[in-house]
Amino acid sequence: MGSLEFSQVRKGQVIVGEDGQLYTVVERDLNTPGNWRAILQLKLKNLKTGSITINRVRPQDKTDLAYLDRREMQYLYKEGDDFVFMDSENFDQFTLANEMVGELMLYLKENDKAHVVMYEGKALSLDLPATVELKVTETEPALKGATAAAQFKPATLETGLKITVPPFVGIGEMVSIDTRTGEYLSRAK
Repeated sequence: MGSLEFSQVRKGQVIVGEDGQLYTVVERDLNTPGNWRAILQLKLKNLKTGSITINRVRPQDKTDLAYLDRREMQYLYKEGDDFVFMDSENFDQFTLANEMVGELMLYLKENDKAHVVMYEGKALSLDLPATVELKVTETEPALKGATAAAQFKPATLETGLKITVPPFVGIGEMVSIDTRTGEYLSRAK
């Protein structure tokens, strides 16, 4: 951890709060009204709870900057309600709780790679790749004469993820999915 003045804190950085929790700086507003003292207003998001707070601090006060480690890991298997990942460099295994990853696991199948954000040896969050390729396991058959214009049908993928796909996509086909929006992008090549 590095100590720095609040005036040097920038948007997107992660700082350690007075309570020992980690916070991402969402917004930063430095107000210097005439010949009065400067006031710095920070909008902070708690990395553990997701709650957002607004802190007013003096720019010369100090805080600690948290150094996060973003490691590429391979998803190995599910163990009870938790998920086991392996570090691609040193082969250490980490167990991520279902509460931490939740819905994100619908985009990963065994042996897929993702990034795990670590702080002092503990996993904080899971960063998925921008797109993933998954196989369609359930969908309605294609309708004869249906055009692709604005007609979508429901489909279930191999991980249990439910999306909508164009009518020409059938069972057994691989499709590309945007992990940020959960939307169908295209057939996988």
